[in-house]
Amino acid sequence: MSAGEHLAGARISQEQEHEPEPEQPREQRPGRGTVRDDRLDAAASVLALLADRTRLALMERLGRGEADVTTLTASCGAARPSVSQHLAKLRLAGLVTARKDGRRVVYALSHGHLRRLVDEALNVADHQLGSLPPHD
Repeated sequence: MSAGEHLAGARISQEQEHEPEPEQPREQRPGRGTVRDDRLDAAASVLALLADRTRLALMERLGRGEADVTTLTASCGAARPSVSQHLAKLRLAGLVTARKDGRRVVYALSHGHLRRLVDEALNVADHQLGSLPPHD
């Protein structure tokens, strides 16, 4: 077999290896763009928002019930403009809701999963800081 024939044969087998696979439903496709990936991306976005100390403090306080900006500012120790900006990010992401109560705006967590997520993150911190043994 000549070198040209050998290379031609290799080219054909490489082309056969890289033929596109038949289209699969989105839920079954491997790689990016699957429902699983979308879920992981959404969860990573939530965790990224909670990775900020001020936002985490706001979420922890809102886990105990509704609160206005004045109450939230006092509870997290940040400046009012900063608290308002963080609340806007959380609201835009759908993690908190806001409603008018007279002249005040009252904030709340959008669902209980967020309260439990923040509680669990703080429980992990308690274990790390207190050198407590892990458990289920």
